[in-house]
Amino acid sequence: MVLMTLPPLFEDYTRRLMGPSLYEKLIESLGQDAPASIRLNPFKPIIPEQEQILNADIRQASRVPWCDTGLILPNRPNFTFDPLLHAGLYYVQESSSMFISEVLRQLVHEPVAMLDLCAAPGGKTTATRAALPEGSLLFTNEPMKLRASILSENVQKFGHSDVIVTNNYPKDYRKAGQLFDIILADVPCSGEGMFRKDPNAIDEWSSQNVEQCTALQRSIIEDIWPCLREGGLLVYSTCTFNAHENEENVNWIAQNLGADFVQLEIPDEWNITGSLIDSNPVYRFIPGLTPGEGLFTAVLRKHGESENILKKACKATIKATGCKRSKGKRSVSAPSVDIAKTTSWLKDNFTIINEEDCIKAIPKWWTPMYNRIKTSLHVIHAGVKMGYIKGRDVVPDISLALSTALNTSAFPCAELTYADALNYLRKEAVTLNAGVPRGIVIVTYRQQPLGFVKNIGNRANNLYPQEWKIKSSHLQPLISILKIKS
Repeated sequence: MVLMTLPPLFEDYTRRLMGPSLYEKLIESLGQDAPASIRLNPFKPIIPEQEQILNADIRQASRVPWCDTGLILPNRPNFTFDPLLHAGLYYVQESSSMFISEVLRQLVHEPVAMLDLCAAPGGKTTATRAALPEGSLLFTNEPMKLRASILSENVQKFGHSDVIVTNNYPKDYRKAGQLFDIILADVPCSGEGMFRKDPNAIDEWSSQNVEQCTALQRSIIEDIWPCLREGGLLVYSTCTFNAHENEENVNWIAQNLGADFVQLEIPDEWNITGSLIDSNPVYRFIPGLTPGEGLFTAVLRKHGESENILKKACKATIKATGCKRSKGKRSVSAPSVDIAKTTSWLKDNFTIINEEDCIKAIPKWWTPMYNRIKTSLHVIHAGVKMGYIKGRDVVPDISLALSTALNTSAFPCAELTYADALNYLRKEAVTLNAGVPRGIVIVTYRQQPLGFVKNIGNRANNLYPQEWKIKSSHLQPLISILKIKS
């Protein structure tokens, strides 16, 4: 165990806030290694042929109590070198942050329009999409451009098409007039709960930063509050310990913006701690009591009552276009060379749109909403990115390969070895068997799509995105972590 040197002001305040016993448990846990945990993607289940693939650590993995797809590993593998991570079969996420799965399981029982406001890198977004009822539409947003790109990458690897990724500030959403049934606000914070994982968080901590974060969090919620419908749910979350950014802020929201706290049913054996300053229902994850890092969550219901936003939007769509959420013919927004053939690349009901030679497939039932919001918000990904027009052809995009809506019979497939899969993910040359047809080919690992290549006979052009590539040239031993024994 390694004892951390923590800021004296943090120590004094946190000891008084938590009390000696709880504080000592926290300090002891901060000297231990952070546990490794993953969350499986339910939309990309492990196929039977993978059942023989077994990492010894998985035999000893334990389930995350509040997330049925979450696993706590006894050791931390080098995830970067597992092709199945890049194929989107699982997401590496600390276990406390998976609590959003339980929140939605208890409170959401019909399709909703939801916004994940401060979403990068995408852990809570993908957990949210997995937990929402099918037929829900998820907006996920990150105001910082670079972080928004990372968010978009992780959403595309996850593969669900009912997601819109934006790069905007809360005020932009307010101006756009988009309403939501649920808003998740995992707001920027002082990061005390990440001390064990991120030593820089200790160096950057100060009481002044806590004050600044507290004010910023209130400002963010004030800006986005008009976008939450009456009767809608706000899930407020931070990864810090102090009460200023947590209990005091959610009390301020309830009193000044008009909301009531929502109580969740939490088993005692989960060891989730309640409020440290009052009796309002909030949920604290404290290392030493719960697996994972520090997390605070509270759920508030906005005063008033109004119709479910998604129901209202779908009614308007049906009235205006006669479009129902049923399978049928795909539509193409405008004729263009080679676009029509892309309709066979997908299994489901989409509208095919050409936007500046980028071909997008938008689920038909929310196409009118997409057409409206794209004029007022900076949309960086929506639905499925099919590909780009190049000459007289459409070059398919990685988003299509990783989408669960992909019609795999539309392209020939080539299975890669572990070494070739890593070469592909590094955007290096890969060797295909002589029998693989020329043209666009899906490359797979353990029968899971990784992306596309263009086979020209003597070689295959690697179409993996430059910005996604693995930068290390080190060759790891075979890593496979995805056999789960129930």
